Amino acid sequence: MGLEEVQMRNLDHRANRAGWLRAAVLGANDGLVSTSSLMIGIAAANKSDFLVTAGLAGIVAGAMSMAVGEYVSVKSQNDIEAADREIEINQLATDPEGEFDELVHIYMKRGLSENLAKEVVTAMHNKDALEAHLRDELGHFDHTRARPVQAAVASAIAFTAGGVVPLIGALISSSNQVSLILVFTALGLLAAGVISAKIAASPIPKTIIRIFMGGALGLAITAGIGWLVGLTGI
Repeated sequence: MGLEEVQMRNLDHRANRAGWLRAAVLGANDGLVSTSSLMIGIAAANKSDFLVTAGLAGIVAGAMSMAVGEYVSVKSQNDIEAADREIEINQLATDPEGEFDELVHIYMKRGLSENLAKEVVTAMHNKDALEAHLRDELGHFDHTRARPVQAAVASAIAFTAGGVVPLIGALISSSNQVSLILVFTALGLLAAGVISAKIAASPIPKTIIRIFMGGALGLAITAGIGWLVGLTGI
């Protein structure tokens, strides 16, 4: 099997999608649930005149918040990885023998004999010692590396797409907005579950149930709070 074929086979795995997929799924689900919850809560509080305005404001504010939040959190992970890299560079420079032995023990724990582990580590150190230690000692891989801008963009776009779904339901009719918001949100959650499962190659029913039940719980809690606010006349 040639190198090119091996690289093509590696593309079949999902680990390289982990960063942006997590941000996109979280963004879409949050956009659906938070926007619909906001509008349902307002409707339950008998403030339906502001339904669409609140939905639009919620989408814009939520998308910006998600993008900034994802960027900051993923950038922090990126900074930690960079700091670990510097530590490993220093350790290889000051104690190469100790680092060699450390990698030997790692390979021995994975089932290699001591002699074979030493041969492997020698070959790894001759090629790229830092890369070997980052990968096998710290678990740093380029295809799963933290990418803050990618995560921020994916999160913002997904949140907006998710938020637009219940908003469409509110715009279609002014007489039964709540029912349409709920229907569109349910359809959106189902679609998000299917898309997420397809991308991640996970079981579709299990993924749909997890996403749908979480969204339904969020809607129920928000509607309950809005109903209580409406009763108090705030």
